[in-house]
Amino acid sequence: MIIEQIYTGCLAQGAYYIESKGEVAIIDPLREVQPYINKASESNASIKYIFETHFHADFVSGHVTLSKKTGAPIVYGPNANPSFDAVIAKDEQEFKLGDITIIALHTPGHTMESTTYLLKDENGKDHAIFSGDTLFLGDVGRPDLAQKGKELTQEDLAGYLFDSLRQKIMPLADEVIVYPAHGAGSACGKNMMKETVDTLGNQKKMNYALRADMSKEEFIKEVTDGLAPPPEYFPLNVKMNKEGYEDIDEVLERGSKALSPEAFEVAANETGAIVLDVRHQTEFVKGHIPRSIFIGIDGGFAPWVGALIADVKQPILIVANDDRVEETVTRLSRVGFDNTLGYLEGGFEAWKNAGKEVDTIESISAEEFKNRLESNNELPIFDVRKEGEYVSSHIETAHLTPLDFLNKHLSEFPESNDFYVHCAGGYRSVIAASILKSRGIHNLIDVAGGFSAIKKAGISVTDEVCPTTLKK
Repeated sequence: MIIEQIYTGCLAQGAYYIESKGEVAIIDPLREVQPYINKASESNASIKYIFETHFHADFVSGHVTLSKKTGAPIVYGPNANPSFDAVIAKDEQEFKLGDITIIALHTPGHTMESTTYLLKDENGKDHAIFSGDTLFLGDVGRPDLAQKGKELTQEDLAGYLFDSLRQKIMPLADEVIVYPAHGAGSACGKNMMKETVDTLGNQKKMNYALRADMSKEEFIKEVTDGLAPPPEYFPLNVKMNKEGYEDIDEVLERGSKALSPEAFEVAANETGAIVLDVRHQTEFVKGHIPRSIFIGIDGGFAPWVGALIADVKQPILIVANDDRVEETVTRLSRVGFDNTLGYLEGGFEAWKNAGKEVDTIESISAEEFKNRLESNNELPIFDVRKEGEYVSSHIETAHLTPLDFLNKHLSEFPESNDFYVHCAGGYRSVIAASILKSRGIHNLIDVAGGFSAIKKAGISVTDEVCPTTLKK
């Protein structure tokens, strides 16, 4: 028996490859499926099943394409109603895979079709669970993504989740291994551990949601408390996972079309495409195409694209180093952004060499920022980190304008006087600066290195929330 977790850091997502006696099951595959096919082929094995733990909201799964390419059936748990052919398993239905058995345990709560897959080894002993978004390490799946108007509330779903955990998962032996669908950094939970594999016994000790003495009322209150609004692209990804999508090979072919600076400019003007620059923030600051949006490929790329570009059908043109174009198109497709029209051949240097208009962002060091603050302690400062980061520690006079909801704060930025923007390390503040400039707000100054550099420079910060500056 082989179990391999295929973890994708930028999505904080775990897919699983399971093999026994020449038969393979894939659980929650990524959009690009060829690596799973290659892995099975290298072992002279065939893919027999594709298991989905639920209709994912934070990424587009590869189940539809993988099934078309291999003939393997897609398996969902009870209550699932996809638009394509699939096996809708009954609760506790068994699936044989070589010498092992995989059992579908219906565990509604995160969504109503959510299913945990229990793996029994060749001796019939419970070995592992693939818990999807039902159980994370240190947390459980948020219960607010599958509400249906007044029919189901997040409290209703949390109640289902409480029962699922206590009736289906907690009775299992402590040595059972937990393989979740996500880890720290995912928006599908609140406070996940950085580890990606654990034992159920340790989770019973460490995970607040598995406390044996917790009442259902306490569970519902704790699980629903402090939930941030989900990213706007989540429902669109659910729709694609439920109804199907374009083959990734076609997406890659279209998105990898090389465009000269002239053709790139024409395409941007004629299609209304967003020009998405994925280079490093320091490169973008020094020079970029006017009104382009920066979201660097080496940061939390796909989730930030999903959070900040609301419509997955939005046409996108890419500015990237030529050797990272395919990676960019692939990672966009993982969160459903398939309408990539091509890339700027030769990158930003080709644009500049063609004599096209360029723009820059004014950026200063934390040391220079400190000098300016000492000269004027009333400088307008905007902190684009998340609320929790701000509450933990911030510059006392800084306004909280989280990047996730920047468009809701546009009226708060000064119209003419210079203002300063910072995040934690310099990545998000440049994203914010690019968005502001695309909205015609140019009187901003980025603090390079963010809050980390600010603290190292000795600028005074507070660990207490200042109600007069905390804006929502």
